[in-house]
Amino acid sequence: MITRAEGAYLGAVRAFQNPMLDLLHKRHAPLVVALLSLVFTAERPSVPVADAHTEVGDALEQLRAAGHGEDLPVGGPRDLCRQWADAGWLVRQVVDDDLEVYRLSAHAVGALEVAGRAGGARARVSQSRVRTLLEAVERLALDADPDVMVRIARLDTEVRRLQAEIARLERTGQIEEVDDEELLEEAENVLHLVRELPADFARVAESIKAMQRDVVTALRRDDRPTGEVLREYLRRGEQVMDATPEGRAFAGALRLLGDPQRLDELATQLDTVLRHRFAARLLPPQRAELREVVRRIEQGLDQVFAAQREASYVITAQVRHHDPLRDRQVDDLLRDVMTGLQTWLPASRRWHAVEPLRRLPAAEVEHLRRTPADLRPPQPPDALTAWDDDLDASDADARAWGGPHYADLDAHLRVFGADSPAVDLAAAFRAAPPELRRPVDLLGLLEIAHQRGMTESDELTFVDAVRPDGSRRRFAFGATSTTTKDEGDD
Repeated sequence: MITRAEGAYLGAVRAFQNPMLDLLHKRHAPLVVALLSLVFTAERPSVPVADAHTEVGDALEQLRAAGHGEDLPVGGPRDLCRQWADAGWLVRQVVDDDLEVYRLSAHAVGALEVAGRAGGARARVSQSRVRTLLEAVERLALDADPDVMVRIARLDTEVRRLQAEIARLERTGQIEEVDDEELLEEAENVLHLVRELPADFARVAESIKAMQRDVVTALRRDDRPTGEVLREYLRRGEQVMDATPEGRAFAGALRLLGDPQRLDELATQLDTVLRHRFAARLLPPQRAELREVVRRIEQGLDQVFAAQREASYVITAQVRHHDPLRDRQVDDLLRDVMTGLQTWLPASRRWHAVEPLRRLPAAEVEHLRRTPADLRPPQPPDALTAWDDDLDASDADARAWGGPHYADLDAHLRVFGADSPAVDLAAAFRAAPPELRRPVDLLGLLEIAHQRGMTESDELTFVDAVRPDGSRRRFAFGATSTTTKDEGDD
């Protein structure tokens, strides 16, 4: 049985395995936080890989020139960025025009905000924070309580309070001014809440990308029938926002933040705040943060939507071009390459030369044509099987299995329709003798009718044809009638 102390310790161990806390307790954490905050800003959330390497290198040179060389890690900017990407602080991805960029991961964004709050003004227990907490608890209780009467009573209380405030304003015409110190506390509380948004947006985007990787990996395994895999993953690709807890939470928040009118109202309210006299007591970075609240929300929404579009595109493309055999071949090839590198690297040294592959191996092909016009097969064809002709076959048998008897069919059609200007083709075929009721004779009868001129209707008719061996076959076609005279006959 796990004791309370052991449970608390194991929970702390799991917490410190989070890349955010791992970043903050490393030896060079101040350097990492400083460099990441210099390279990545709210105005530039993604940076091309080459530019990031250059800027990190310039910052390192400036620190060395300032006398901080002993505090810097070993390695160049490229190595540092690769280490940060391996640790989960940077995300490397390819965007439009095959451009590789770095983005801060959600863990890195959270670590930068924790460091910024710890190095800035200390959070205070203020009236604004307590009111925010009380309002959140009140809203939670209101949403969780299923009692209708309790909710009605709370709404009545709120309505009476608002009506009393309206009556007081109409009676006095004065608004109770709020102390500047209290307004300053409320502004700091707003900034505290705003600083949480970038990490939340980044966390949602990364959860969507993680779901995308899981979907593609499961699809490439090909453990289930193709039809089942296609149906499931196409559905998940279309509903990617509902596939993760973060995505579902974001979808709920989007109903509040996705309204352009609400964002416009928020911008107007922030302008009102910044025009107040207490805003002069805010530090310039704090005023800039308040001014950029709407834009940071829009950037976060764009980041999540971009991740959603990319996930839908990748999953759809994988489903559309999925080839399990090719994927397994690529996986086997990459596995062989990694195995070879793991075998070669321990025994290699920096100065060791690598023998290049100077020519491709020859393909093992049994036979190739000598010239494009050489049609001779590599081996002569097998001899034809000798068989004896049926000497007992007669001309009558050959004729019975031959084509339509046009002359006999024409004579039969004239006799059958002698008393009528129009003849039903199906009735004429049924009245013909067995030797004229073969399948090919039905075709010949239709040809004759087409030459003389025929009339078709939507009614379906059936006839039974008889082959020379006695087997029968039923045919269906539209009811057709024709005349018994040729076009040139009087």
